[in-house]
Amino acid sequence: QVQLVESGGGLVQPGGSLRLSCAASGSIFSINGMGWYRQAAGKERELVATITSGNITNCADSVKGRFTISRDNAKNTVYLLMNSLKPEDTAVYYCNAQIRRYYKSYFNTYWGQGTQVTVSS
Repeated sequence: QVQLVESGGGLVQPGGSLRLSCAASGSIFSINGMGWYRQAAGKERELVATITSGNITNCADSVKGRFTISRDNAKNTVYLLMNSLKPEDTAVYYCNAQIRRYYKSYFNTYWGQGTQVTVSS
């Protein structure tokens, strides 16, 4: 079994910062790409940022210069540092990862349960 568990969400004022964490655990042989997505109420889930196993990153235009994705391979953890938060960043944030389990020859995509981020004064 593999689990992704997010933490770090909450309520923050406009202009504030939050750091989200997502730790993968279980029968993990290797992890390829990892990423963060978000889904605001009434909208479709959208890409926020991704990071490859070689630390190549990609961010949505709406968060460039404000959000930073990083990972700690020793801890099987991906982070999202969010600065200069805006009300329009309010959403449930989900992490995902492409994981190869032991005794498997392929990667599957796994998702976390989501963590709420609310930006409001």
